[in-house]
Amino acid sequence: MSEKARKLFEALDLDHNGTLTRDEVIIALRTKGPTLAASGDLPFWGLGDADDSSALFDAADQNGDSVLTLEEFAAVVDRRFGWS
Repeated sequence: MSEKARKLFEALDLDHNGTLTRDEVIIALRTKGPTLAASGDLPFWGLGDADDSSALFDAADQNGDSVLTLEEFAAVVDRRFGWS
């Protein structure tokens, strides 16, 4: 797991409980995404609308429990963003 994936996960974890919900991912990418991209913590092309954020969530939710762990999240973003 890359440090970039860990840092992005922590930025998106709005309630700081160690997991991500679909709403957290959508809201956090909408509100924090441009800043994260500007700082190099998210590729600019990784920014998208709510449907794109929801699709990212679905791709990462490997066990279908509607909650992302750091491991689930990192597995997808490291591959998708070329971080691993």
